[in-house]
Amino acid sequence: MVALGSVVYWAVTRWRVDGDTLRVETGLIRRQSLQVPLSSAQAIDLVEPFLARVLGLAEVRVRTGGASRGDARLCYLRYSDATHVRAGLLAVAHGLHEAVPAPPEERLVVVPNGRLVVAGCLTGTIPASLVAVIALAVLGSTDPAVLVASGSGLLAAFVTMALTAWRRISTEWSFTVAEAPDGLRVRSGLLSRAAETVPRGRIQAVRMVEPLWFRPLGWCRLELHLAGGVKGGDRQQPARLRRALLPVGTLADAELLLARVLPGREAALTRPPRRAMLRAPLSYHFLRAGVGECCAVAISGRVRRETVWVPLAKAQSLRAAQGPIQRSMRLASVHLDTAGRYTRATLRDRAAPEAVYLLEELPGRCAAARNLARTRPGPTSATGQADLPAPADRALPDA
Repeated sequence: MVALGSVVYWAVTRWRVDGDTLRVETGLIRRQSLQVPLSSAQAIDLVEPFLARVLGLAEVRVRTGGASRGDARLCYLRYSDATHVRAGLLAVAHGLHEAVPAPPEERLVVVPNGRLVVAGCLTGTIPASLVAVIALAVLGSTDPAVLVASGSGLLAAFVTMALTAWRRISTEWSFTVAEAPDGLRVRSGLLSRAAETVPRGRIQAVRMVEPLWFRPLGWCRLELHLAGGVKGGDRQQPARLRRALLPVGTLADAELLLARVLPGREAALTRPPRRAMLRAPLSYHFLRAGVGECCAVAISGRVRRETVWVPLAKAQSLRAAQGPIQRSMRLASVHLDTAGRYTRATLRDRAAPEAVYLLEELPGRCAAARNLARTRPGPTSATGQADLPAPADRALPDA
């Protein structure tokens, strides 16, 4: 049925480029006409679903900033034709003639597949589930009734672990990150492959995750929070748009990629006041945060350490939250929200005077960063990041 639906979709789809507008008409019973200005397209990707890849076909997908249903899909084309069409659309999107070849790229990171397999087995709830399975097996060896009663639970745990690991490994197989003038290019996939372009302007935040099982190996995971979907089609949730930039890699790999996407991320990190230890005794020593000239940074997590960078130019709202315990201890948390329900940097348990100071100071810095991004959107320095003006010389209130 999937193959039949794909054949029908291919047979009833017509498309053409009119000036800088891509027009796509499709639909067997209900016709749909879609017009996408290429100059405002978020990305132009090359996708190879499994069945299409077996037949040597591919799909060109023009990503828009809205919901995934607004994406234009040109499917299915021979792989060589799809590569040629994508290069022509990229040229038109940048105001060039369609015969201009695609810009060259520089390969940055290639993730070894063996590392992906190990990381897939150490991600999420798999280690905890494995411990539970071993505990049940040990109990079952002493009391067979326990093993029989927990047999269905053991089977469900094994199936869940296998599916979770397989989904992540197959999606991120042969993971490669390259850099081109139009953004970062990410290629991955075992059965279905995708070559995706992530323009830097879509990056709302960057998150680095260091689970407990990764830290002895010196590994981490790097994720991008994006405006608009990159991969996932109609099933993607618009409120939580994340893309792995580094599924598993060393800290040196992470620093290399961070230098490309957030060259101005440096900020002086400080801990909350010592009285915050009474509110969070277990996680206090792992809480750090700071605001630099370009980014806000927040670090949290004892077992699963997370570092979040939010560019000030992408901040859409600033707010301070204070629970009853925080009020009694003169503490507050400052949130910098960007596009997406889960995309934010949270400066936890800061001193109340510092929170007030940040709410007064940050709007000016964010406005300056947005104005600079509008006036000078391209790279202006050797690091590829336009220089922001220095923050105002104001003394921080005492805690």
